[in-house]
Amino acid sequence: MDAQGRGRADDIDPADQWVLNPHTGEYELRLSPSAPQPTVPGPRRSASGRSAGRGDRGEAEGTAPADAPRGRRTAPAPGRDVPPQRRRRGAPAPEEPPPGRRGRRPEKKKSKARKVLLWTGGTMAFVILATASAAYFYLEHLNGNITAVSDDGASTGGFQKDKAINILLIGTDKRTGDGNEGYGDAGSVGHADTNILLHVSKDRSNATALSIPRDLIVDVPDCPTEQEDGSTKVIPGTTGVRFNTSLGQDGRTPSCTVRTVTELTGVQPDNFMVADFNAVKTLTTAVGGVEVCLAKDIDDEDSHLKLSAGTHTIEGEQALAFVRTRHSVGFGGDLSRIEIQQQFLGALMRKLKSNDTLTSPSKMLKLAEAGTEALTVDSQLNSIGKLKDLGLELGKLNVKNLTFTTIPVIDNPAETVKSTVVLNESKAPQVFDLIKNDVSFTEVKQEQKKEKAAVAARLKGTKADASEVRVRVLNGGAETGSAQEELTWLQTSAGVTKSENAGNAEKDLSKTRLEYDPDQADQARRLADILGLSGSAMKPGESVTNAQGLPTMTLTLGKDFKGAGVKLNSSSADTSDVDKSTADEVKCAQ
Repeated sequence: MDAQGRGRADDIDPADQWVLNPHTGEYELRLSPSAPQPTVPGPRRSASGRSAGRGDRGEAEGTAPADAPRGRRTAPAPGRDVPPQRRRRGAPAPEEPPPGRRGRRPEKKKSKARKVLLWTGGTMAFVILATASAAYFYLEHLNGNITAVSDDGASTGGFQKDKAINILLIGTDKRTGDGNEGYGDAGSVGHADTNILLHVSKDRSNATALSIPRDLIVDVPDCPTEQEDGSTKVIPGTTGVRFNTSLGQDGRTPSCTVRTVTELTGVQPDNFMVADFNAVKTLTTAVGGVEVCLAKDIDDEDSHLKLSAGTHTIEGEQALAFVRTRHSVGFGGDLSRIEIQQQFLGALMRKLKSNDTLTSPSKMLKLAEAGTEALTVDSQLNSIGKLKDLGLELGKLNVKNLTFTTIPVIDNPAETVKSTVVLNESKAPQVFDLIKNDVSFTEVKQEQKKEKAAVAARLKGTKADASEVRVRVLNGGAETGSAQEELTWLQTSAGVTKSENAGNAEKDLSKTRLEYDPDQADQARRLADILGLSGSAMKPGESVTNAQGLPTMTLTLGKDFKGAGVKLNSSSADTSDVDKSTADEVKCAQ
């Protein structure tokens, strides 16, 4: 087989290179033209690829050319069968060729391979199509699982990917689903018994889970609420009631709990999720249980929890009993139950983020099924696509930077028998401001810890008298007129008489800033004390000269400015005395 007739030598079909050896009855490999050739010359060919001369026919049949010595035959052309040699009289018959090789070339496999590829490709295409169709119908199934209720305009309208996220998680005591008859109040309409405001920072580096005690005395505002017929009814607000009555009582829906949280904390939730008893049971079962730790034996008849001291993996009914127990832990009240719930949620977060869960398709499917069936969400989260997007944002968080804490409270002084709590007015506002200002309760990086120590040092040292403080005030993002209002307050109420209005800054700032020369550090410390500035808001550098030619500090009011005389120290508040823990900590319930 020449290259001109078949293309490049490399393209020759291997099956065409085998010919029958008449002497042995077996096929032998005919080497390609580039390989060493046998000593017997082959047929001569013209440039057109045909045999030359009158011997064309004879050569095609394997006969010798005219100039070949008598009795010799040429080797057949590659790819042509050689007729068997005639047997002389009396000569023994040639041996039988091996089975499967008699009179046939080795089977060509190209066509079979093509068929295999064709069938395989077709099957794969069918599988892909079938999978895509199944995924579509499964997503539609999950969408059908979702129960959504109106947010009644109480939320921000839904979380955004480029902003901090605030999600209100509500656990009710309503007896829904089979097997829950023994839990909660028999006639409960579903109060807000467990409440967590989950704040995720804008850069997704940290988060805070703020628990709100159900027995906290609050004011519930008026709540416009969508009715079943589509109309809107305003449910009147009330003052001095337990927080848990913000849901269920007088027909209040979760949107009313959202409004109550906004009024209480100053933080407006983006979305809300409501879970009942079944949510704890199904979610823990879906992930194969979560690991919790007890410092002592517990046998609580009310919650039905019976566990020995040590580490246990719990799910289903046992998990529900764990989060509901309170009489056998701590002081036996609701605050003690909050602590054990925080430990449980930390364990659940660790399990959800573990490879054991993330790499298990069956667990992920069970989670999707359990989550969509067990949770009621607001109307801004009414599809699996929106829930997926939220999950992706939350999934960016490292559990070691998720802080659990509780609103600082004290026993209600108006009660002889203590059953409710009220805000700790000296601590609660700073916690709320930390969340509003997107400040982490935990230091995420070591560099931040070092910086914190450095900026804290700026506040330490002697302070000049207020009358010696020389400062000019600029508006750098605060509401119009803020610089003049603050200046008036400084001069009339704070004794900072050497102050002046310098108009608007060249650019807006997110946070208020005080710039000063190191020689003015004592003046800066006094002004920081008056205004409630943090060390990070103090920027040592160069002073400027005022109209009298005297060095003066520059106070630029940023977007965080809250009004004349209102302190700005929320962003640097010390949280060392606020009870908190992180989700990566394994703590044993006391």
